[in-house]
Parts: sequence; C-alpha cells; structure tokens
Amino acid sequence: MLLQALNEFATRSAEQLPAEYYREKTVHWVLRIAEDGKSAEVQGEGPLPPKRRAEALIEQVPHVQRSGTKVPPYLLVDTAEFVLQVPKSTTGEAEREKATVESERRHAAWRQLALAWATQVPDEPAAVALRTYLTDPTATRAVVPERAEAKDIVAVRVGPQWLHTLASVQEHWAREVRLRKGDRTDRSGLCLVCGTHAPLLSTIPEPIKKGAVPTAGGSNEGQLISINAAAQGRQGITQLANTPICHTCGGRAMASLNHLLASDRHSRRFRDHGALVWWTLQGTNTDLDALMNDEVDAGVVARAVDSIQDRPTPYAAQAVGTDLFYGLTLGLNNARIVVRDWVDVPVPTLQANWGRWFAEHGLFDGWTGRTQWMPIWRMAQSCGRFDGERYAKDSTPRGLDHSFLHAALRGLPLPARTLPLVLQRIQADRRIDLPRAALLRLILNRPFDRDGTASVTNATEKLDENSTDPVYTAGRIFYVLEEVQRLALHNLNASLRDKHFRTAMIAPLTTLTQLSANSVAHFKRLSRDNPKAGIALMNRLTELQARLDRPLPQHLTPLDQARFVLGYFHQRHAALEAAAEHKKNKVTATDGPTEPAS
Repeated sequence: MLLQALNEFATRSAEQLPAEYYREKTVHWVLRIAEDGKSAEVQGEGPLPPKRRAEALIEQVPHVQRSGTKVPPYLLVDTAEFVLQVPKSTTGEAEREKATVESERRHAAWRQLALAWATQVPDEPAAVALRTYLTDPTATRAVVPERAEAKDIVAVRVGPQWLHTLASVQEHWAREVRLRKGDRTDRSGLCLVCGTHAPLLSTIPEPIKKGAVPTAGGSNEGQLISINAAAQGRQGITQLANTPICHTCGGRAMASLNHLLASDRHSRRFRDHGALVWWTLQGTNTDLDALMNDEVDAGVVARAVDSIQDRPTPYAAQAVGTDLFYGLTLGLNNARIVVRDWVDVPVPTLQANWGRWFAEHGLFDGWTGRTQWMPIWRMAQSCGRFDGERYAKDSTPRGLDHSFLHAALRGLPLPARTLPLVLQRIQADRRIDLPRAALLRLILNRPFDRDGTASVTNATEKLDENSTDPVYTAGRIFYVLEEVQRLALHNLNASLRDKHFRTAMIAPLTTLTQLSANSVAHFKRLSRDNPKAGIALMNRLTELQARLDRPLPQHLTPLDQARFVLGYFHQRHAALEAAAEHKKNKVTATDGPTEPAS
C-alpha cells in the first residue's frame, strides 16, 4: 500500500519530480567543452563557504546508490576523481600511487560510459563535441585547478548546453541503472505495486538521501527495502526475490519519497530523530498543510472544529471533501529505513481528529480576551524546564513532539508519561502558562483508564461557574487567597504560589485550611486600605467555600492535580477578563458622550 501510494503521487506530480534516477546535488566545477570539441576549460570556485551557500549551483543530476571499492561511474556528472582524474589526497608514497591508479581506473570507466551515450546519438551536436574531446588526440585538454579535490562534483557543458538535462542522457542513464540493479537472471514477473508483468528489480535502485531522516547515530543514506543476508529473508532468500517490484515502480516510489522529504510543506523533522512526510491523493489541501505544519490559524482551526459538530456548516463540509490522507513516519537504523508509522485515512476523518484536538485543548486567555490554541511544539516544550525567561534549550523530554502529533492524527490519548512530566515541571518551576494548562485540559479530556479505554472528563476551555467538583473549586479558592495576599501586602518577595502551590495541589485539605486561617489578617488590612476589593474577594471566597459540599481529599491523584491546576488557571484568567472589562467601562464612562461642534 505504501509503495502504491508513492507511485500515485509520482503520477500526479510528474512535473515536480526529477528525471528517473536523478537527484539534486551541488555542482562545484563545470567542465565546459567548446562546441567543436577541440578544447575545454574547468570553471568554478569549488565548494563555497557556509556564508555563501545561497550562491551554490544546484542541479538535478544522475544518481544511484553505489558501494564497494570498484564503484561504477555516474553518467557525465560525477566527482572530480571520475571526470577530471583527480586522485584522492593521501600520505605516503604507496598510498599516493594506489590513489593515482584508482583515479585512472575511475576516469576510464567514466569516459567509457560517456562515450557509450555519445555513440548512440550521433546526430546530437553536444554528443559529437563530447566524443571529439574525449577521443581526438589533437584536442586541448582542460587544466585542472589546484583547488579541485577528488570528492568535488563536476558537471559537463558543451557551450551553453548542460549535457545531463538532455532527454537522450536521461533515457540512457535509466537504461544503465536498470542493467545494474535488475535481476541477474533477467527475471520478469508480476509487480506487487502496479500489478503488471514487467522486468523486476533485484534491489531498490535509489536510497533515501543522506541527512533526509535525522538520526542520533550519524547520518547515512538509507534503503527502504533491504534484504542482504539469508537470516533476514523468507526461506533464506535475499534481495527482492520475495518482494517483486518492477523498475518503474521502484524508481518512482523512491523519487517521490525523496521529493517529499525535501519539501518544506510536506515533511516534518523531529528534534530527536526521524521524520514525517505526508501527502493527499487529490493534491494540495491548504487547511491540512497548515495543520500539519503547526500553523495555528484561527480560520483553519475553526473549520476543523466545525467539522466535528453534528451539523457542520456547508463551508466546513465543502472544505474537507472526499480526499485521502497519507502520512509516513520514518526512522533510520544504520543504513536501513524504519517505518515507524503509516497513516492512511480519509481527509474528513483526519480533519475531525484535528478538530477534536483543538476543541479539547483550546483555552480562554484573559489577557487577549479570546480562545488560544497551542502548536504541538509548544506543548511538548512546556514539559521542559523553565529558566525564568524561557523554556531551557534541549530540556524537552525526548520523543514528545512526535508522540503528540501521533495522538493528534489518530485521535488517541497522549502518552502516559505526559501527565507526570508536566505536573513535575509545574511544581518545580511554579509556572502555569497557556501551553501547560492546555496540555492538562487535553489530558483530562482524553485520559486512559486502567483497562486501556478512554474516559472523557468535560474540562472546559474557560471558567466553569457551575462546577461543583471540589478539586476544581479548590484550585479556584487558592487563586482567590493569592489575590487577597497580593492586594493586602505590597512588595512581596514570594507569593502564595511560590511558597504553597506545590503542597496545595498535592494535599489541598491541609494547605487550604491553613491558608484560609492566615487570610483573616489580610482581609483586615484590605478592609482598611481597599474595602471594595476586600468585600468582593470575601464574597467570592465564601461562595466557593460553600460549594465544598463534601470534604477535600487528603491527597490528590495526578488527574485530580490536573483539575486543581486547571481550576486555578481558569479563575485567574476570568479575573483578568473582568479587570479588562472594568477598565474598558471606566474609560468609556470617563470620556462620556462627545458634544457636537457648534
């Protein structure tokens, strides 16, 4: 199914993909041959420094995986060792002689392959010039710059024409790769991907580009299908004997995968390791691209949330359509690609999963007066350490961002370790911000029970004035007590939250009883210095304490602690909203109506 989906993408995106068995590379030098083939020169500056990387010449050129000591050449565009016969830099006389002999062998093999193409297209002017340059003893050979190194990439031009862009070169290279990678017995059969009878591959011809899939163990090229030991294959059979794939499907699937991995809009690399690529059957889906790239746009989120309603708006139904979504998560183990996850769902289903994700974690922000949604990277980052100004670099626990994205795509609960992590950081940092509160709300709305099934708690996006949950109410009470202290005592070195929040969220009964007793002195000071605020806070505290129709638990479970924190957060942002509204009304009353000019 995976290879079939990649081949469907190749069919639809043929204009975006490189030629068969071509890959994007940086060209360091150009062997420019005169149009009569009688002379040539090497142009270029070699590898550019990082500051000038934007000036580099990048071309789609012939490529296929090659290994071993006697590696074969690429057609026309290859390293300077092949094209210009530049030996590798070594120390010692014996090593230098060995490197010189190998550069001669490689150049001879490159020359033979280039002439094989030029001979097959005798009417092509560029081929005639190349053949003349390589075979005519009177032709003036190009001078190789001293800076040129054996590993530098060299392309060939005849006058203004890049040879690797010619259709005849692309066709010749495709045939050459099929000869190298085809079954040694010229086996034909039924391809599992396209379902047609065709010549079959012995190995996948093109690997995933080096560096495309991040890994902690060093960057390598990786094979999607690799069976090169008897212990790995069914009945001890190696290579693709038990996985028949034709040349066309194998090449197109890997070209599509490399193209997606290189795309900024259709791939996502994870900080720890691995990468995710995605595409849809019918083409570009703007909303989906924004959601997958963590772009929290209010309009996109609103359409996603609307798609989960019993009666979505016509626009929401039109936006999701009947498309199919494919998502592929890859890892790298040495030189083998690991498929970690494969998502194959209708776009409406995925859109609904995203809608639930945002509906279950969005929170009202009292500072801005509107609901805020968090990108996945921020929620993952909030499980790391806060250093007083920002979340500390590299303190985010490994693998969280990928786990959160997996949960969003599949509509699953978050990993079990998430709740202890975020509670631990709240207690240690004494910081409760939007990302952490959003994460707690999401956990409360989709937790796992002990039997593995999900039980939903209706954790709201803003203050629930009607809630009788004693734990949620206790969080609200703590905020009111904190406000009483803040307004009564000025220039505090440490607030109630700094000193007592950790114990209150673990053992609220003992902590709140003591803090309530201590608040008597604060209320006395408020009755003298700020009686209106004192009366309002006393009424609020009395109302909340009256809701505690049953005693608070002596100790709270992690889920209870999450509800306590959310109650505190909701009460704080409701107070911010009320203060902003009061300030707005006060300004309006002060300005008064404007009299018309006489």
